[in-house]
Amino acid sequence: MAQLLDGAGKLGWVLLKSVIRFVFMFFNNCVAIPSYCLYLVLLQPLRIWDSSTFWYIEGVMFKWLLAMVSSWGWIAGYTVTEWGDDVRPISEEEAMVIVNHQSTGDVCTLMMCLQDKGMVVQKMMWLMDHVFKYTNFGLVSLIHGDFFIRQGKAHRDKQLIYLKDHLEKYYHSRDRKWIVLFPEGGFLRKRRETSQLFAKKRSLPHLTHVTLPRIGATHVILKTLSAQQENGSVGSDTGTPNQTGNKRKGLQWVIDVTIAYPKARPMDIQTWIFGYRPPTVTHVHYRMYPIKEVPVEAEALTDWLYQRFVEKEELLTHFYSTGSFPSEDGHKEAASRQMTLDPVWLCIIQSFAFASGYMWYSVLWYLYCCLF
Repeated sequence: MAQLLDGAGKLGWVLLKSVIRFVFMFFNNCVAIPSYCLYLVLLQPLRIWDSSTFWYIEGVMFKWLLAMVSSWGWIAGYTVTEWGDDVRPISEEEAMVIVNHQSTGDVCTLMMCLQDKGMVVQKMMWLMDHVFKYTNFGLVSLIHGDFFIRQGKAHRDKQLIYLKDHLEKYYHSRDRKWIVLFPEGGFLRKRRETSQLFAKKRSLPHLTHVTLPRIGATHVILKTLSAQQENGSVGSDTGTPNQTGNKRKGLQWVIDVTIAYPKARPMDIQTWIFGYRPPTVTHVHYRMYPIKEVPVEAEALTDWLYQRFVEKEELLTHFYSTGSFPSEDGHKEAASRQMTLDPVWLCIIQSFAFASGYMWYSVLWYLYCCLF
């Protein structure tokens, strides 16, 4: 009886905490997202007069919004430990980021772990499934210039054309630096069986923790944002000017990001919202490749990208069996870094969001009363 009461008490506390978190996040969205949109409406004259400053301010507010999402997980004890290469020194250089995809929580994890990487978040472009367009954050991503891609053979060719046009129109004009994509084209649990059947037919490696990547979007990004050399590799100068008229160097790096969850249990967005899972550490491994090492010709790029995901499989297999990623060559143990967020900074951002929401409500209510 005592155990039953104890279990009921714990369940009651989890439910109460989940309700409180949901209510807070609901109001957080209700004040933050409309405020972001209204500030940008107010700044439209600046967009015409000085677009570089406008998109800089938009990027700052975009980073704050992502920091709010990060805080939802942070206060629930969902943290990130980083492994492998330190990507902070290249935060000002252009890079393509390829990530394994297990659940909706992957996006939240990236939002958190990139917060301390300089100006990366505010100058980042995301490639996401078109379903995300219809979420609460869809409007923000549309304004920011992210690309929503439709999956499936029926849409594939058109989507790649749309992606190329989108990159040419928005990537340079809004001074983007990093572009993030999930080459697997879907969640692990949904694509694993199909990927393994495809691999068996083509005598490709059998993968369990990742799936074989799709080449299309990666190929378009490399060809559009990098200069192609005679040897089939990509160079470091696109010749495209940025908003200030300076010549851009183009993509300089490919950053291979591998996300691992304890016991191979991915976090999802529902977990971030309701916080019903105990405090959890998600592990993120980085590996950087200079762009000159990346082939741009389709067949060679396919082999190169397949090899990256075979390496991801090896990394995840080692992690799930030992609890850590393997050490780099020449080191006995792998070094890890605890990613941290400044709680004072998070409080300031949240306070600004709620203050902005109250201000815009007061302004709109005053205008309504004047008109009606």
